[in-house]
Amino acid sequence: MSAQATVEKKFGKTRKGRGFSGDELREVELDFQQALKLRLPIDKRRKTTHAENVKALKQFLRKK
Repeated sequence: MSAQATVEKKFGKTRKGRGFSGDELREVELDFQQALKLRLPIDKRRKTTHAENVKALKQFLRKK
């Protein structure tokens, strides 16, 4: 069981992302090491924060 990151494309479409950004992890109070232990995908190149991804992480942690 793992959470899936999404990325917004043009015209409001979304697609599956490579992983969560560092800012998204910080918003749910996780660091990279904790995310790796939980087997969450991480994309170190991304700098953006999407509310949907933060919501998905919070939901994942609540179930965990």
